[in-house]
Amino acid sequence: MAQQRALPQSKETLLQSYNKRLKDDIKSMMDNFTEIIKTAKIEDETQVSRATQGEQDNYEMHVRASNIVRAGESLMKLVSDLKQFLILNDFPSVNEAIDQRNQQLRALQEECDRKLTALRDEVSIDLYELEEEYYSSRAPSRTQHP
Repeated sequence: MAQQRALPQSKETLLQSYNKRLKDDIKSMMDNFTEIIKTAKIEDETQVSRATQGEQDNYEMHVRASNIVRAGESLMKLVSDLKQFLILNDFPSVNEAIDQRNQQLRALQEECDRKLTALRDEVSIDLYELEEEYYSSRAPSRTQHP
């Protein structure tokens, strides 16, 4: 409740709309199902023939079953809308995911920096040794030639 009160008016209105859709669709399903059950009950003779009454009941059941399916599809759309609303408006969890990813990338960056520093040190040592070898091998060859 406290979180809903903090929401802007448009979000509050949207959530109320979702709640109304939910109640309306569930009520529609219940009403239509109740009427199907009532229609399925066999009644005593009426002024309408049994065949005509059977066709009318069959048609009514099909219409009511279609209404139940429509309400079910509307509920599925409502679930989809709620998921979308949650994804688009759940800033704390989005921020947490971003922070977590930043920490992972910073750790990877630090590891890469350490490896590059170690590689630089190794290359520097090897280069120094190669320079020493190169200059020490060149110097005596100059003195040997007159």
